[in-house]
Amino acid sequence: MARMRTVDAAVLILEKEGATQAFGLPGAAINPFYSAMRAHGGIKHILARHVEAASHMAEGYTRAAHGNIGVCIGTSGPAGTDMITGLYSASADSIPILCITGQAPVAKLHKEDFQAVDIASIAAPVSKWAVTVMEPAQVPGTFQKAFHLMRSGRPGPVLIDLPIDVQLAEIEFDIESYEPLEVHRPAATRLQAEKIMALLAAAERPLIVAGGGIVNADAADLLVEFAELTGIPVVPTLMGWGTIPDDHALHAGMVGLQTSHRYGNATMLEADFVLGIGNRWANRHTGGVETYTKGRTFVHIDVEPTQIGRVFAPDYSVVSDAGAALGVLLEVAYELSRDGWLPERGDWAQRCRDRKRTLLRKTHFDAVPIKPQRVYQEMNAAFGPDVRYVTTIGLSQIQAAQLLHVYKPRHWINAGQAGPLGWTLPAALGVATAVPDETVVALSGDYDFQFLIEELAVGAQFNIPYIHVVVNNSYLGLIRQAQRQFDMDYYVQLSFDNINSPEVGGYGVDHLRVAEGLGCKAIRVTEPDRIGAALDEAKKLMAEFRVPVLVEVILERVTNVSMGLEIDSINEFEELADSTEDAPTSIAALAAFESAGSTP
Repeated sequence: MARMRTVDAAVLILEKEGATQAFGLPGAAINPFYSAMRAHGGIKHILARHVEAASHMAEGYTRAAHGNIGVCIGTSGPAGTDMITGLYSASADSIPILCITGQAPVAKLHKEDFQAVDIASIAAPVSKWAVTVMEPAQVPGTFQKAFHLMRSGRPGPVLIDLPIDVQLAEIEFDIESYEPLEVHRPAATRLQAEKIMALLAAAERPLIVAGGGIVNADAADLLVEFAELTGIPVVPTLMGWGTIPDDHALHAGMVGLQTSHRYGNATMLEADFVLGIGNRWANRHTGGVETYTKGRTFVHIDVEPTQIGRVFAPDYSVVSDAGAALGVLLEVAYELSRDGWLPERGDWAQRCRDRKRTLLRKTHFDAVPIKPQRVYQEMNAAFGPDVRYVTTIGLSQIQAAQLLHVYKPRHWINAGQAGPLGWTLPAALGVATAVPDETVVALSGDYDFQFLIEELAVGAQFNIPYIHVVVNNSYLGLIRQAQRQFDMDYYVQLSFDNINSPEVGGYGVDHLRVAEGLGCKAIRVTEPDRIGAALDEAKKLMAEFRVPVLVEVILERVTNVSMGLEIDSINEFEELADSTEDAPTSIAALAAFESAGSTP
């Protein structure tokens, strides 16, 4: 057995558990942990400019690839409290990240010592586990349990708080014989799968709602195989977007009040049976539960038992990991297919495709100032099926989900439930760190971009290239649209005459100067016909300089984006597409999506 500091044991455990990328800021109370990282060398580290940003970087890193667990590190006191938004975002979307904080000595915790705060109690509501380690000998077991909890059942974040004297204490520890704990994931049984298939067989117009649990389980291939075998159309949720390619013949569109397609909502309203796999029935997806559920039978599969019945009571439910459930469903479905017992779904699937061809929103606008729909049309044209999109909240995110295309899991990376402003930029840095050879494109409104804009310097310092599209209307657009019901436009305008940059035309902050001052490249676009060229130029600048590249598009000040309070009454504020000429980068226009899995 080797004698070592607890922090040395902790770093060795991180390496053996496979968590080898950290984001954070050193400080006096966490310096011993940093000294262990320096000594062992197996943990890569990126220095953030804000601890909240570091937690979002860790989350982006985790989301980018199956098996990743991002690590966020900060000192005592405000570093831990800065992480709370990151913990909330990760917890809400079932994302495992490990937050590690320094702390005052154990004997000082009750004496209001400098930067001593009960961070474990503060973090507990937004973590799977939050703990201050009081005994040095408990450090290895605490880290081992943390990884077990993060990976088991519904994934989620953990915070470990380490008093400085605990960090410096020596213990006996043998890393050679250390083994991660077995991960626990409930699995559907054969009988449960047979019952689900029997309910499916009785339906005439079934749908599968594919949630983020399928992404977490790395089971998108199983989903597509099951859909193709049974002929059942699929509705991905916002968190499940990419589990089936947008151009797949059985992709039926997204459903909801905001991030949805006209054809997706229409198909849901015609369905008589819904099989939800790894989804939460989030309120922006369902809208009014009575409208959403009326006349339909529901089966719900989720890894977390308390998710069953949280929003409404399903007709049948199974607690299971999404991948395990799809595996046994496929087993039963193949047997039914061989025996000729699978119903034929061709007519129903064709009706779904017909809606997908015709119920389109217009994107081809030539107006100046630029209408936002044109931006997403040009993004579809500029970026192929391998692009990774990162975004969080606002009219930009909502309209992007209505108009962009995603073809693979983990290629739409979105803070779905928490939606914290400022999340996009650091999360994109985390994603780009995880997949350095892929094209990462972040999308923000101007306000989201400004929240943690200083993190652009991190991308410049550590050569983390990605493209950040900022659609700038100098407004809190989503809040302004929500204020319409109160007949007001109150404290939501961000515009002002910038005395240093009159060329921004009253839009206020000169994002180009800020981005360039932080070491990045930047392009501004004011005419719709220049968007495509700007995106192409951004790709070249990103490849040449290996830094973030800003593409700012100056939009019309006011746009109301399609949304409503019920899925059967979405308000369409703009003229709709009469043909694919009005929506030239829609799936209907890009490809003959009749063939399953074809890619434009």
